[in-house]
Amino acid sequence: MFPRSSGILLHPTSLASPFGIGDLGPAAYEFLDFLEAAGQSLWQVLPLGPTGYGDSPYQCFSAFGGNPLLISLDRLHEQGLLSASDLDDARLPCAANVDFPLVIREKAAALRRAATAFHGSPAFDAFQDRNRRWLADFARFMAFKEQFGMVAWPYWRTSATHPDAEQVRVHTFLQFEFFEQWSALKREANARGIRVMGDIPIYAAGDSSDVWARPSLWKLREDGHPALMAGVPPDYFSATGQLWGNPIYDWGEHAASGYAWWIERFRSTFELFDLVRVDHFRGFQAYFQVPFGETTAVNGEWVEGPGAALFDAVQTALNRRLPVVAENLGVITPEVEAIRNRFGFPGMAILQFAFGKDAQAPDFKPHNYPREVVAYTGTHDNDTVMGWWNSEGGDSTRTAEDIRQEKAFALAYLGADGSEMNWSLIRALMASVADTVVFPVQDLLGLGKQARMNTPATLGGNWKYRMLPGQLNGAIAERLRGFADCYDRAKGRNRDA
Repeated sequence: MFPRSSGILLHPTSLASPFGIGDLGPAAYEFLDFLEAAGQSLWQVLPLGPTGYGDSPYQCFSAFGGNPLLISLDRLHEQGLLSASDLDDARLPCAANVDFPLVIREKAAALRRAATAFHGSPAFDAFQDRNRRWLADFARFMAFKEQFGMVAWPYWRTSATHPDAEQVRVHTFLQFEFFEQWSALKREANARGIRVMGDIPIYAAGDSSDVWARPSLWKLREDGHPALMAGVPPDYFSATGQLWGNPIYDWGEHAASGYAWWIERFRSTFELFDLVRVDHFRGFQAYFQVPFGETTAVNGEWVEGPGAALFDAVQTALNRRLPVVAENLGVITPEVEAIRNRFGFPGMAILQFAFGKDAQAPDFKPHNYPREVVAYTGTHDNDTVMGWWNSEGGDSTRTAEDIRQEKAFALAYLGADGSEMNWSLIRALMASVADTVVFPVQDLLGLGKQARMNTPATLGGNWKYRMLPGQLNGAIAERLRGFADCYDRAKGRNRDA
């Protein structure tokens, strides 16, 4: 499942488009052109769900649904559901960041016009039948949210029992259209020999149709708020830990059902992607819980999770080896690694963290890699290579002297002169024995900290990065293709092809 290959981490919202946010339209297919020209055979994305709190793809209104903001208005126009003037009205100035409030307002209007113009089809009926396990609950949930001004569901009036039927139909159509467009894009990627890696957040958002429709599967208070919140203790990313706020699962209830909700979640995910990164994998062995009302993750505790039993249940139900990459970053215990190794899930290595004092730094050095690892220059949760390289002052986890020593060691280790550190790290990974290596698109472009996707434990300013038209050009593709050819990672040239 993991031949020698390389690929790019790029969330679709970061694609260039004329509508303020990347989508599944022409720019996505142009990105496939780039991957093919560059000899890349993997496209990694973040979760594709309908984003809620903070516009984060890890805080979605559904663990099963798709993000309507990714629907291509161009494709709706081609289907006759939007006019040329509708497209003109929805166009927004080209910018290097997504203005989510503006995009949501303008795109929502266009999407509703398309939904009004849609009068059904056999494919639409089949989609509803195929996804009946979650779709009706989600469409009703979103209709209620709009009815109550988008506030979280614990604040809804308990007397409300019937959402607006037209709004339910609109949200059902938007899910249908998202999955139609995504499926077409993935088919095209696969036809070109490009696999798509998705992402499963370990937790569901508290304000989601999943928790609203099946509250017994989570540890909630009577008012619907979490009794306990998810997070991680202080680490490299944050001196006060990360308080995510998601409700903790009632793992006893999940076990009693044979992990039915998780089986359906993985089944649905594998219909969308060729392989999947499982976020915060260590949380399945032991998870960190924080009492409701805390403002940081300092006062939390570790609690034993479902462990291998969950993955046994999923693997048995799906009757297949699971194409999973385990996000095993942070404080990882032997018990966590035992589960990962039992199921043959490759872990992750972050080259950017190989040169400092991170506890996993020795494992992140390429000369220590096993073949069965997915290695990155960086991820969506840390700075770009050039942002990291150009940092000077200390922060809550690294002093100025720490940074000086880190840079000196990186130059010595890579044999670099510091002039193009993004390409120095890319080349080091390409040459490594790691079966799979991935680069955030920002590192290909040599962008600084302004292009960072997310800063953990912060609110505001995250998930906004997007490319400008033409940034991924032929010169970059040629340079990356040269490395892919040289180090046996190009499609058709690797040793496992």
